[in-house]
Amino acid sequence: MDYLDTVNWMFSQLPMYQNKGKQAYKANLNNTLLLAKHLKYPETKFKSIHVAGTNGKGSTSHMLASVLQEAGYNVGLYTSPHLKDFRERIKINGTPVSKQFVIAFIKKHNLFIKKNSLSFFEMTVGMAFAYFAKKKIDIAIVEVGLGGRLDSTNIINPELSVITNIGLDHTQFLGTTLKQIAKEKGGIIKCNTPVVIGESQPETDSVFNALAKKNNAPIYFANQLVSEAYESDLKGNYQKHNIKTTLVALSEIAKKGFKITDSHIKIGLLSVVKNTGLYGRWQILGQQPTIICDTAHNKEGLRYTIKQLQKKTFDKLHIVIGVVKDKNLEGIPNLFPKNAAYYFCSPNMSRALDAESLRLEFGRLNRKGEVYNSVNEALRAAKNTASELDLIYVGGSTFVVAEII
Repeated sequence: MDYLDTVNWMFSQLPMYQNKGKQAYKANLNNTLLLAKHLKYPETKFKSIHVAGTNGKGSTSHMLASVLQEAGYNVGLYTSPHLKDFRERIKINGTPVSKQFVIAFIKKHNLFIKKNSLSFFEMTVGMAFAYFAKKKIDIAIVEVGLGGRLDSTNIINPELSVITNIGLDHTQFLGTTLKQIAKEKGGIIKCNTPVVIGESQPETDSVFNALAKKNNAPIYFANQLVSEAYESDLKGNYQKHNIKTTLVALSEIAKKGFKITDSHIKIGLLSVVKNTGLYGRWQILGQQPTIICDTAHNKEGLRYTIKQLQKKTFDKLHIVIGVVKDKNLEGIPNLFPKNAAYYFCSPNMSRALDAESLRLEFGRLNRKGEVYNSVNEALRAAKNTASELDLIYVGGSTFVVAEII
């Protein structure tokens, strides 16, 4: 098989959360541990930082990687989902894993994968860890896929654990209260391993403190420790929280012997896109009219994004929006302004909520618009309607943004 055949097989042969949703979720680490043994435990052959959280874990992971790259280290970066190409999930110093490695890994382990019915995410985690071990990286930034305690990435013993924040997302898997979700994400806290919490909250602090005490893990709440302002090339207002989390995480990893200067931090934070290839975070795609996309996809993330959007200067606001059907929409339409033109669409995936259902949900709260057959058709309609002084926002889902970048 060539690269395209290999990736298509990975996407279609086995359940994948990105497409299938709940049926692809596995409530244990058995398969991941089985694969790790089969691969001779690659996760033990490099140092790592483990990053979980409801929002901001992707941005924080990329910020950490960028700064460590500026400090001269060979940095692995494992994130999900990808926007355009599967290889975005596995990078070293911003360069995606080679097509040849992806092909060779699946070819070599194909029978084992089939025999043990490994999920898409399980095989991808194994591939990433095998790649990092082979390349002898200095450190990997490993982003949790979903939750923490039962996530396939949770077989690593990191130098540091990071939990950006807690919000009500993926409640069908992680629980319906902030405390329940915090307990799941807090499952990445390891014995004698420091943990950085990005944002303290009354409902979750006690959960994290109890888990840290149980594991004899030093715990730090970033929003209580950092006051100085650093700039980043990631321009969303919500990035100020991720910057604080990153700064405290870097101070902790420096205690482990990594040499990081203030210059490395400043340049690294200003070079995240260049160093790591991160896109879709408050990304400006065009001018006259201004076109902005953002991957915020839950109530907590969208609250920041819409607030920032409404501070922009424009004549009329056009919103191209689509979501996935297992997303809890409660409270989300209310975040959006009534006096905007809406273009409802569905990302091209089986998990997508159909555009007509989305239109009805928003329409109940007097957010009016038309339905379109695809994300690109909706964006074209917005462009054709908008004047040069208008603003077009594209979002609601990572998968919506992926289709227009």
